[in-house]
Amino acid sequence: QVRLVESGGGWVQAGGSLRLSCAASGLTVSRNIMGWFRQAPGREREFVAHIRGSGGTYYADSVKGRFTISRDNAKNTVYLQMNSLLPEDTAVYYCAAGSGIAITIGEYYSWGQGTQVTVSS
Repeated sequence: QVRLVESGGGWVQAGGSLRLSCAASGLTVSRNIMGWFRQAPGREREFVAHIRGSGGTYYADSVKGRFTISRDNAKNTVYLQMNSLLPEDTAVYYCAAGSGIAITIGEYYSWGQGTQVTVSS
């Protein structure tokens, strides 16, 4: 069974940084498309970034230039480095495993439980 466990969320001041981790079991991250999504209170879950098996990445416009998705194949873990954080980045962040183009929720088949990120002004 696939299991994804996020960690690294917390509180940070605007302009600060956090690194989220997603530890995977039951799949090999380098052989899947691994994505990050987020959901703010009262908002729909939205795509943030993904990394493909090739190592190629793709980002939502809202985070491009500020966030970096990466992976450590030896640890079977994916990361989301978040820099220059804004209050608007406050959300629960979810790790997911997907396929295809992997920029929509429907293309992901397994999800973590999420980790809270709160950015204060």
